[in-house]
Amino acid sequence: MLKMRLQRTGRKNDPSFRVVVTDSRHGPKSGKHADTIGSYSPKFNRIEIDGARAKDWIAKGVQVSDTVRNLLITQGTLEGRKVNVLPKKSPIIDEAKLKAEAEAKAKAEADAKAAAEAEAKAKEEAEAAKAAEAETPAEEAPAAEETPAAA
Repeated sequence: MLKMRLQRTGRKNDPSFRVVVTDSRHGPKSGKHADTIGSYSPKFNRIEIDGARAKDWIAKGVQVSDTVRNLLITQGTLEGRKVNVLPKKSPIIDEAKLKAEAEAKAKAEADAKAAAEAEAKAKEEAEAAKAAEAETPAEEAPAAEETPAAA
């Protein structure tokens, strides 16, 4: 699969980039590319991309990197909205707060489990007592009182 991306050139602290069409299997520093369509110098904010060749490659199905897409939109070659290239910042995580929340959650789960077990045990005891009551009257029928024998 072909990709349109930036290839860094220039010296240390003086970046400049070539906009190249290359196979996605080759690294950006390999130097193996199908076509060079332009250049970009962020230090001077200079964008020189051949729009016709870029559109031709895009029509052939080349995948465009986010940064190159933004450059083409800035230049006016492509229409659309720019893509946020920078990753989202992750929120600051308070380790102690997370640990306390986890402990509280574990304690709440343990309490709920204990309450459920106690309720089940009470239900079993109630059923056992009910069964025992049902059996007791059947075994012990009230005896008729005998009259005392006449002497």
